[in-house]
Formats: sequence, C-alpha cells, structure tokens
Amino acid sequence: MRRSTDTYVLEALVAGIERELPRAVALRHRLHAHPELAHAERGTAAAVAAELPVAARSVAGTGLLATVGPSLADRPSPSERPSPTERPSSTDGPSPTTRPVAVRAELDALPIRERTGARFASRGEAMHACGHDVHMAALVALTRSAQALGEELPAPLLAVFQPSEEAYPSGAQMLAQGGLGSPTPAAIVAAHVHPEQGWGTVALDGGTINASCDYVEMVVRGESSHGAYPHRGRDAILALAQVIVALHAQVGRRFDPLHPVVLTVGTVSGGEAENVLPAAARAGAALRAHRPEDRRALRALVEEVVGGVAAAHGCSGEVQLTPGEPALENDAAIVAWAHEMLPAADLARAPEWRSYGSDDMAFLGAVAPLAMGFVGLAGAPGFAVRPLHHPELLPPDEAVAAVARAQAVLYVAAASAYGAPAMAAA
Repeated sequence: MRRSTDTYVLEALVAGIERELPRAVALRHRLHAHPELAHAERGTAAAVAAELPVAARSVAGTGLLATVGPSLADRPSPSERPSPTERPSSTDGPSPTTRPVAVRAELDALPIRERTGARFASRGEAMHACGHDVHMAALVALTRSAQALGEELPAPLLAVFQPSEEAYPSGAQMLAQGGLGSPTPAAIVAAHVHPEQGWGTVALDGGTINASCDYVEMVVRGESSHGAYPHRGRDAILALAQVIVALHAQVGRRFDPLHPVVLTVGTVSGGEAENVLPAAARAGAALRAHRPEDRRALRALVEEVVGGVAAAHGCSGEVQLTPGEPALENDAAIVAWAHEMLPAADLARAPEWRSYGSDDMAFLGAVAPLAMGFVGLAGAPGFAVRPLHHPELLPPDEAVAAVARAQAVLYVAAASAYGAPAMAAA
C-alpha cells in the first residue's frame, strides 16, 4: 500500500511532538506563571528562544522568528498550486517550495488577575487567559519536531512568535509591514484553543471565520447647568443615552439580518455631581462585521446617529475612530487539505463554526493566504468550561499536544496547497 509524503511527514511530526511534550508542558507552566502584557514580553520571548532548536531573530519589538527545515537555496518555485482533487504523484522524494510556511503563536497576556488556583498560576495582575501560553509551548514542540525531520519537510517552517495580539499597535500589523523577512511566507497558519468546541475536534472552515473590529469614542457636547434649571443648559448625558439607544435600534434596522453586525457600547462616562448637567459625556464602543461593506456602513452609521441625535437635543456629537483588524478569511485550499489530514493527527473536524471575535492575524492576509483552526477544549480531562478572557480559564496540559497536532496539520496542508506538489512514498 502506498501513502503520500504529506501523510508520512504529518505522522512523523506528530510522533516528534509526542517526544517533545514533557519539555513543552514544562515550558507552558513557566510561561503561564510569568505572563507579560503586550509590548513588554521580553522574559516570555527569552524563555521561548531558549527552548527553540535554532537561533531565533528578533522582530516587531519583542517578537521572534525561527526557521527550520530544507534550505531555501536552489529550490524551484512551483508553477501551479495543486488542489486536493488534482494532486499528482511520483515515487520521487518531496520537492520543497522556495518559500516557508509560517506557523504563528502569540506572546502576550491579558491585564486580568488569575483565579484558577493552579499550582503554576500567575500571582500578579496579568494572566494568560486566552491560551497563548499553550499556543507558544505547542509551537516550540512542533518546531523541535520539524527540525529533526530537516530536509524531509515539504517546505521550511517559519515559527512566528508574535507580540501584542491583545493590544494596539498590533504585532501582526507590524509583521505585515515587512517584518516577516524575505522570502515572504507562502502561507500563514495558526491554531487557537476554544472552550466552546468539543475536545478532540478542530473547527476549521473556509471563508470568514472572525470579524473585523473597530473602536470608536463618542463625545456629546452640551452646555452645563444646575440640575434645578435644566432649561438653561443642554443635557449631554440625556443626549448620549439617546445616542446609545438609537445606535442599537438602527443596527437592527439598517443591516441585512443574514449578514449581521455587532455593536457593543462598553464604556459610558460623564459628569462629576448628581445635580449638575455636565458639559460633555463620552461612550466607547466596538464595531464588528464579517463583510467589508458592512464594516464601512457601520462606521458611517455611528457618525450619522451620533451627530443627528446630539443635534436633536441641542448638542453636538463627535466620533473618534480607531481602526482595528480586518475580518479573518480562511483560505479554502488550505482548509480542504487540512480536512483530509486531521484524522492522521488524531483530530476530528468540528461542526461548522464562525465567530464574531477578532484576531489581529487577519492583518497578515495582506502577506499570504491564511488559515486558523479552533482547537476544542470542552470535555478535556479536568477542564472547567470558562469563556476566553475569563480569570478562571485554564486549558489542561493535554491541550499543548492537541494544539501542536493541529498546527502540524495546518503546516502540512498549507505546504500541500501552496508549495510543491506532495509526492507519493512507499
């Protein structure tokens, strides 16, 4: 019986990951116990670099890049990108692409005080409450496993340890602006834990899987007055309250319900005394959409409603927009290959699932095709289901292996989709 080289490589990577797990889990514990916030991940980067099998180079401030696998020199660039149904075969060995496949993990933690009670819990005001410690440890295990395969890999593996996923300026945006070096990756992939998906499964679908996210500050300016004489002022708080209500109402009436958008007003402030109408009131909101046209329309809607409703109350309204990440689009070819390969890594495909969460990996879509899979935690040994960013979220140590296997699947799938055609091996 014959089997393809990509299956052979994937199985070899998985076997190597198993050998690396004790070391990777110990690294996960150290990273979890000593989290660092965005733009300050120096100790985290140093801990990761010390475990990598090759020297890493610094990028985007505190980020790291490390490349393992076949040499980039004298490798022919593929003329076509094969599809799973058009795949050629040969008895020759693999012919790697000249461009690496990047696998990304995140370095930063969140400004949350941990409440997990784990023996390796953080004791300060920061916490890995989004699984980044698991992602980093998994990518180190995969990189060490890939290094052992060397020239047998179908493409160089570029391990990307990205800073500042949770805050602006975005680490991925900095990488997209030339930070990934030359040659640029043929594809960029990642795996992210998720507590809503079942243990042993990976949610991996083509098309838009995460939303864009923009931030707006809305300021309504009125005229201050004593609370006993409201007619002598212009009530900025009342106007802002009506702005908030109108925004939610208009989102439900101005957008196709088959293409939803999400508006969240998360902060409101104004005034210093109970019996004084303040001169200004402020609110902060997040705007999310899957389609670029809806993103643009949502931005315009906020401008229109803030200005119009404020004016109706005799006030003025201003909007300050902070553009965030675009929607994350999973590449269909990588996803198709990955679906075929999941069983070889002891993983199953989860039911179709998309999110209105956001991830700055989407910025890297300007560089290369992307694919992100969500590795399920629900039902994992000893795991208490908590949402992402919760102070009690604690993926089990077994998640390191699951994420590393998913990363391996995505790496091999991307090499198959955008590298040289994988060959058949005896």
